[in-house]
Amino acid sequence: MIKIENAQKWQANVIARLIMEAMNHECCQWFAGPNHNLKEFHQLMTKLVECEDSQYSYRNTLVAITDKNEIAGICVSYDGARLKELRQAFIEGALADFGRDFSDMNDETAAGELYIDSLCVDKAFRAKGIAKQLLEATIEKGRKLNLPTGLLVDICNPQAERLYHRVGFVYVDDNQWGGHKMKHLQNQLP
Repeated sequence: MIKIENAQKWQANVIARLIMEAMNHECCQWFAGPNHNLKEFHQLMTKLVECEDSQYSYRNTLVAITDKNEIAGICVSYDGARLKELRQAFIEGALADFGRDFSDMNDETAAGELYIDSLCVDKAFRAKGIAKQLLEATIEKGRKLNLPTGLLVDICNPQAERLYHRVGFVYVDDNQWGGHKMKHLQNQLP
């Protein structure tokens, strides 16, 4: 039995690990740079999850909880209109911890949608419908905000794209993020 609920600050360590898995470790290492490691990047991500005003904040995260109180998966989403203000904590953290300036990073979303930044189900809990549950709960969050729910999917990840289409996402346009070609998908309001 899985429950979808709002994340709590004390869950930050596990949430950060799952966000990094969603980003993929190669991307995380790129952000950390050649003089830092994934453990250091995890420390930064944990701080960002603990923040109240970060794009990765626990306040923007839904967690899938098992009957044994384990985090089976996460979905981080926020109003696209707030991207620039929410991203500032990442920009400042990367500069302070790694000496890397990402202030000129492209925007992956914009006003007018609830943006799914990160979705990940722990390997031990995959193929049980948890990602679908997290997506449906996030789409409902968007409806309550009167926003369609959007996301980017890497064109090299057709399995994820099929899941998004099954849940009702439709193709909007092509995009690029982190040097990867992406498709922008949206679950429209009824």
